[in-house]
Amino acid sequence: MRILIIQTAFTGDVILATPLIEQLGDINPKPVLDFLLRSGNENLLENNPKLNEVHSWNKKENKIQNLFTVIKKVRRNKYDIVINLHRYASSGLITLFSGASQKRGFDKNPLSFCYSKKIIHEIGNGKHEVERNLELIADLVNGRFTPPKLYPSSGDLKAMERFKAKPYICIAPASVWFTKQFPPEKWVEFILSSSAAVICLLGAAADATVCEWIKSRSGDKVVVNLSGKLSFLESAALMKDAKMNYVNDSAPLHIASAMNAPVTAIFCSTTPAFGFGPLSDKSKVVETLEQLSCKPCGLHGFKVCPQGHFKCALTIGVNTI
Repeated sequence: MRILIIQTAFTGDVILATPLIEQLGDINPKPVLDFLLRSGNENLLENNPKLNEVHSWNKKENKIQNLFTVIKKVRRNKYDIVINLHRYASSGLITLFSGASQKRGFDKNPLSFCYSKKIIHEIGNGKHEVERNLELIADLVNGRFTPPKLYPSSGDLKAMERFKAKPYICIAPASVWFTKQFPPEKWVEFILSSSAAVICLLGAAADATVCEWIKSRSGDKVVVNLSGKLSFLESAALMKDAKMNYVNDSAPLHIASAMNAPVTAIFCSTTPAFGFGPLSDKSKVVETLEQLSCKPCGLHGFKVCPQGHFKCALTIGVNTI
């Protein structure tokens, strides 16, 4: 049996799809299991022993042309089952024209009429996104809950040893969305109050400027700016042994969950009730203590605070972290 999992959204979404890999990889007879993601996220699934092949779709250049190339490749592979976790039309087209006898996905996809198994995707009903994803394969597996999982290589682990000579914490201070991001000045305040021997700042290359701004204002604290310098799996390897990982409602939160690493997740404009909270054994959620009628203001956050005051972040005291 050949199975394809599709999740061409963002980094965190791919991580939250990995429980399907874990469960499907354990069924008998063992299927040929492939995964389709957006270009740039391939490193997330490296070394996964249950995957046969990872396909990618370049959305940044020649998006439509590349989409049709992906569709042709999927059809050539003759999958028996296609499981589409992505809720947008583009992935619906891949599923529709896949040729698979079983097509599975969420009702929110505009092309879900072509699915042989369709699950209602409802946010705010107490379910985690992992639980929603696993509902798509509940009849194929034993129905247990499985957390996300990543597989850093021995090389990834060895490369991070140089940062582990002293007790350390990791902070991922940035987010694609402004209203999901704990303000940089608040991170500085927190760092100045921290007793950690070493503080590692994590993020993408685009986060290097804000990380350097934070570092430059952190007094005599030992702060290492690693933004843009580590792969996803190297970051995972580093977060694994941290005394604590401090993150926003963003991809590093889910990396921590996938490594069962200790994590403190700060939710500014969003809420863990949406189903994207931490899953580590040692985890903490921090939100403002103020009752704000405008929170949550949206599922994904905004580039600016719609109300202009950003109280959901600015009223979080660093002493609560």
